[in-house]
Amino acid sequence: MSMDERQTVGLGTMGIDDPPTIETAIDLGYRHLDTAQIYDNEAVVGQGIERSTLDRDELFVATKVWIDKLAPQNVEKSTAASLDRLGLEYADLLYVHRPRGDYDPAETLPAFDELRERGEIEHVGVSNFTVDQLETARDHLEAPIFANQVEYHPLYQPTDALADAQAHDSYLVAYSPLANGRAGDIPEVVEIAEKHDVTPQAVCLAWLTAKDNLIAIPKASSEAHLRANRDAADLTLDPEDHAAVDDIEREDEIFPE
Repeated sequence: MSMDERQTVGLGTMGIDDPPTIETAIDLGYRHLDTAQIYDNEAVVGQGIERSTLDRDELFVATKVWIDKLAPQNVEKSTAASLDRLGLEYADLLYVHRPRGDYDPAETLPAFDELRERGEIEHVGVSNFTVDQLETARDHLEAPIFANQVEYHPLYQPTDALADAQAHDSYLVAYSPLANGRAGDIPEVVEIAEKHDVTPQAVCLAWLTAKDNLIAIPKASSEAHLRANRDAADLTLDPEDHAAVDDIEREDEIFPE
């Protein structure tokens, strides 16, 4: 499947170590599952998928190649290992996790193209890329960049990356959309939450998912939080609410390079 408007909230799985949580998420309507080699839980995600009765083609599964596996031969080997752990014949989306380590756009990215041509992945993505790094990547890729995954929340707003996604009709996938547990400490967000009688976390997700070409992937483990995060996309904020969060003039990147 594709990431469409019905899937503006996916599941970030970093730190999830039990297959029942993945199964519960799928049962609750999550269709976009995001993992990575470095999370050491691809097998957990795969087991959760296996426990579910949903057809494989109803899911959008993404994983990421870590920085020490970005040499061409290691891209191929590590992706095969990822698919084995996931128990899948293909991944819907494969990311370059960070443009560091063994990353060389002229060498790494053609290996991603090759995986796509062989049907082992559906789409090519990058993560933690600046706009300049995206432009360089496009010079070395035959496939379009389907998504750039970046940290994005009220305290850190890489609007240039979002503008790039919108200009290229691709996706910006926002990780840590709840500011790594700090949503309730942001005065502007708390004020909006009180106004609408919702949680600060719901405000963060509603603010993000209203933006064109943006998908948020909050991590949640409990059924209550899984439900709340999915429901937050249905919350409609007022224009002045969006402006208030957009205008927060703080830069607090939780996961810098």
